[in-house]
Amino acid sequence: MIELIDDLSRTIRFKNHPKRIVCLVPSITETLFALGAGARIAAITDYCIHPEAEVCTKTRIGGTKNFHVDRILGLKPDLVIANAEENRKHQVEKLEEAGLHVFVTFPRNIDGCMKMIADMGVLTGTESAARRILDSIAQARTEALVQASEPPLRVLCPIWKDPYMTVNHDTFVDSVIRNCGGQNIFADSAERYPQFMLEEAARRNPEVVLLPTEPYHFSESDVPEFEKMWSTVPSIRDRRVHIVEGELLSWYGPRLARAFVVVSQLLRPH
Repeated sequence: MIELIDDLSRTIRFKNHPKRIVCLVPSITETLFALGAGARIAAITDYCIHPEAEVCTKTRIGGTKNFHVDRILGLKPDLVIANAEENRKHQVEKLEEAGLHVFVTFPRNIDGCMKMIADMGVLTGTESAARRILDSIAQARTEALVQASEPPLRVLCPIWKDPYMTVNHDTFVDSVIRNCGGQNIFADSAERYPQFMLEEAARRNPEVVLLPTEPYHFSESDVPEFEKMWSTVPSIRDRRVHIVEGELLSWYGPRLARAFVVVSQLLRPH
């Protein structure tokens, strides 16, 4: 008997390891392949793009917000993996009402990500592979924190434009920044994804600006907008505005080990 508690605090039980999995979460699709469980995946979303060579062979069931419930039911999966934020609750509930087992994830920090990887290992019988991934993440995390500046550098990390939006302390992105040696300047915001004006960001005096390529695809063409902040702002004065691979900040899973290496290097003092 396999028994796990998902991130909604529900106990999910299976007699055997699931053999037909529908994954509604791009980063977890990548995790399943990294665990060696790719053959168990029956279908994925249109946004499941990693690993590129492997996902191109899988059945698609629509987007993360508008997947086709009937198509999933027709595949007769013995497990659906969902996320409390990335997927719409009413659609997930339709799957459960139809009798499907749904394991809901919601990693909001590094420890939540580690739990997710361990859970996926138990669900698919790949605990050894999960442990190897977890060990590599833990080692990279320790090295990043050892090399971090003291006090941590103040970081502005927008995730959207028109309007500009960022993250507060209760987000996975914030957790990555903190564990890489940074301090999110909007961590104290009441909203998880607060809107902001560049003038307000400038007043918070960021020392580094990270512009991720997702969910909004920031590029070099966006940098001049941030350079309009006062020239006395350290991140502008010291030319520390960086385009960052978005998955390193927002995809929980095996790439987290590389995230610690890449992001922590950007957050070290000059």
